[in-house]
Amino acid sequence: MHKESVFFGLAGVFFGLLTGWIIGSQQAAAPRVAAPASASSAQAGSAPAPPPLDESRAAALEAAANRNPADAQTRIQLGNLYFDAARYNEAVQWYEAALKVDPRDVSASTDLGIAYYYMNQPDRALAQFDRSLAIDPKHSKTLLNVGIVRAFSSRSRRTAPRRRSPGKGSKGCGRDTRRCRAAPRRRLPARPTDR
Repeated sequence: MHKESVFFGLAGVFFGLLTGWIIGSQQAAAPRVAAPASASSAQAGSAPAPPPLDESRAAALEAAANRNPADAQTRIQLGNLYFDAARYNEAVQWYEAALKVDPRDVSASTDLGIAYYYMNQPDRALAQFDRSLAIDPKHSKTLLNVGIVRAFSSRSRRTAPRRRSPGKGSKGCGRDTRRCRAAPRRRLPARPTDR
């Protein structure tokens, strides 16, 4: 009975590996077809171009925004349209206009912060995210973008507050720090070596 268990166990592992290899090779076949197109754009040294701005839609939305000055949603749509076309200066103008109409719109406030980040203004983006979090402290999109800006921005890394480790004169560590950082480490007895 023990030999049968081992046999079926090995057969199951072999079958699992074979099935995984077949499924994996079928899924990997699809990206290989698209790889030459992306490789040629990568060789050119340029990032994929943003979609072009739909000028007729932008003109129609601007006309609607001019007709109804109290419509924040139209201004947000314009901001999104310009943002998607990587025209961040225009997007910022429309997001700011939307926030003048509806200052409590967390999504528009967060989108404005993202546009600031793409304009290489991470400090301004973080300040805008703080305004968004003042409106809704649990807004997940804002919290995610705060992390992204802090992680990928060189300026915010330099200005981020550093954790202080207690010095020689400290009487103890706070809740957020470990006592063992400042305390001298005990030396462990040497392990015998096997030779």
